[in-house]
Amino acid sequence: MADEERLDLTLLAGARALLAAHRRELPQRDDLCGAFCGALALSACGVESSDGGVDGRQPGLIDQDAVAMAAGSVVSLPSDGANLPSGEPGRRDYRLPLPVIGDAKVSGTTPAGLQRALEELSGGALAVIPCSGPWSPQSLAGLFELAAALDRPVTLIANLATRQLWGARASAEQLLGYLFDGEQAGPDPDWDVGHFACVIGRVRGPRGSLYGVADTYPSLGSRGVHLQPAERLARALERPQMRAGGMLVVVSAAEAAAVRAAAHEIGLVEEVWDNGTVTREKLR
Repeated sequence: MADEERLDLTLLAGARALLAAHRRELPQRDDLCGAFCGALALSACGVESSDGGVDGRQPGLIDQDAVAMAAGSVVSLPSDGANLPSGEPGRRDYRLPLPVIGDAKVSGTTPAGLQRALEELSGGALAVIPCSGPWSPQSLAGLFELAAALDRPVTLIANLATRQLWGARASAEQLLGYLFDGEQAGPDPDWDVGHFACVIGRVRGPRGSLYGVADTYPSLGSRGVHLQPAERLARALERPQMRAGGMLVVVSAAEAAAVRAAAHEIGLVEEVWDNGTVTREKLR
């Protein structure tokens, strides 16, 4: 087969375990996209329960509620349907008593809170490296290749702007047109919010790279999994005209120093960004 007819598929270590947890956990509960992704990252690394409990409670299952509690997440009351993809009814069957706020524009999870929660709930086995950019197709590719070279499970949690993405149901013709011919035309975005989702793999073609995204609602793509062009995903991470975004790199603590150094070498800044979300502490 000629090189111009080849596609190269790469899955990150731990992606299959993450996808199994993704199928079990769908959909996210309202305002818990960051905590949902955090729970998937822990499952990908084999962390399913916490011996230390959550917020002083008894040990138990680590799910999106447990991550939200540890991260200081805040949920909106009442539910704001405008923040949901079309056709999604929302989900408010919270297992734990999370704090509420009236303004849905500032509800959710902060990157700093999610970083803290994953490191604590893993008992220090995991490190979370916040990469704030600058984002381009090249820096995105560099970070993905760095993650793909790791032997132990790694999760990339993207804090992005959905308005910059293709709609999640691109046709085969559109996907192949992008990969082989670099065609940029794709479906309009499905919705317009600041959001967390997991990047799990990449399909690389002669003229472009598509990144696999494990999203938080089953209506997006194929049961929450869809493909995004590198240019669109990089733009979504930059979040122009919105509060800042970035990528949380969840790795084994033993590999963290090497990952930090390599991320710096490709020009990424390690810094926690402010995505505009309030914390539980600020409500007190």
